[in-house]
Amino acid sequence: MPDVLLASCAEAAGRDEDEPLLVAALAAEGLTASAADWADPTVDWSAATAVVVRSTWDYAPRRDEFLTWARRVEEGTRLANPAAVLAWNTDKRYLRELAGAGVPVVPTAWAEGPGDVDGALSRWPGDVVVKPVVSAGARDTVRFPPERRAGARELAEGILASGRAVMVQPYLARLDAEGETGLVYVGGTYSHAFGKGALLAGEALGPGLFAEETITARTAGPEQRALGDRVLAWVRERTGETPLYARVDLVPGDDGAPQVIEVELTEPSLFLTTDDGAAARFAAAIRSRIG
Repeated sequence: MPDVLLASCAEAAGRDEDEPLLVAALAAEGLTASAADWADPTVDWSAATAVVVRSTWDYAPRRDEFLTWARRVEEGTRLANPAAVLAWNTDKRYLRELAGAGVPVVPTAWAEGPGDVDGALSRWPGDVVVKPVVSAGARDTVRFPPERRAGARELAEGILASGRAVMVQPYLARLDAEGETGLVYVGGTYSHAFGKGALLAGEALGPGLFAEETITARTAGPEQRALGDRVLAWVRERTGETPLYARVDLVPGDDGAPQVIEVELTEPSLFLTTDDGAAARFAAAIRSRIG
């Protein structure tokens, strides 16, 4: 059994670009590592010194099963990020808490029942994005122009029927030119940033485990760095944990100031290929947790 098991899923095999870099970096730290499907009942997770959740990208349709697995793993060995953090972070209503703490978050209307849908969809006159509070890989996420509000309502009602609450957000116009900026933290320390091209062109994303994205290296500006650090400090206070890994995704508001669109603590790609030292920093953070 390797020292570190990287929790993945069957569909992600060979598709996680971070994985080979991390395995090699862990080897340089003197640690053996390999990936295993979180849903494989034959895996003895307790035999590893640590389990690091990575490409478990199929968890969303069976979130309860995934969290039960995480709690069971945690009973037998170290799990990063911890099960309680995963439970909290896999429902995007954490953004409501973050906004309530005064952190700039993309404006969001929440529909937790059929009676909330029309009010949420009428909140903004322009294009809106409709998505569920539990999802991964941008699944069930669609941008709708004003003339397609009926389609937006249909999607929202379908999400509610699946047992998930709905988020509605205005589509921020500057995204088309500037895209998103992701800030990656390992061991509680800033590691690197990357750029992500605009994903939503107005049509539903195609089938698959995740939506294909255009990723580039990027240098985060001082305002972005300050916001990312503020978010991470808030996460520590809220969860009582310094996460092994965190990704703070930022988008430009109408005035260009950064806003938080997501705080990923569960299974985010860290895009280690965009920074030459990123994999080594991540491996060193894992080594420090193992002791």
